[in-house]
Amino acid sequence: MKRILVCMLILAGVAMAAEKSVYEFTMNSIDGQATPLSTYKGKVVLLVNVASRCGYTPQYTALESVYEKYKGRGFVIVGIPANNFGSQEPATNAEIKTFCSTKYNVTFPMMAKVSVKGSDITPLYQYLTDKTANPQTGGEIQWNFTKFLIDPDGKTVARFEPKVTPDDPEVTAAIEKTLAAAKM
Repeated sequence: MKRILVCMLILAGVAMAAEKSVYEFTMNSIDGQATPLSTYKGKVVLLVNVASRCGYTPQYTALESVYEKYKGRGFVIVGIPANNFGSQEPATNAEIKTFCSTKYNVTFPMMAKVSVKGSDITPLYQYLTDKTANPQTGGEIQWNFTKFLIDPDGKTVARFEPKVTPDDPEVTAAIEKTLAAAKM
């Protein structure tokens, strides 16, 4: 009887972990303001870990273009700077904000710099990379500009690795499909 109870509690815990969503997390904006991700509830969200000194940094141009194309339909991109890969984001939040706005004209929301892997991983990325909570899209972040597509309910529906650009047909098709499903 005790074993059955323990198994039921474990299964309940796994089920609860799987029922989480990105809306349960709060990040700090690039300006230091607490930003509950529930702010984006009902929207389709693309979360991207970014860096200013990476070979993929020019993807900011495509990110801004995709944001401009879909933002009127309930879509938002959230840039999340991280310095986990080759120290390619050593700047302060203020410097990152200036770089993004002056070099790439970024207008989508940017969060404060966090860690997306390792012992100091931020809780959002711990959740996103958890294979139990996200069996289709979980797994350790391998490099800058990994993209997670989130549906209006806060569930991860797709993951795109850094080499896949934000304007790649695979990404835009997934965005359009998720936006269309949200209208139903």
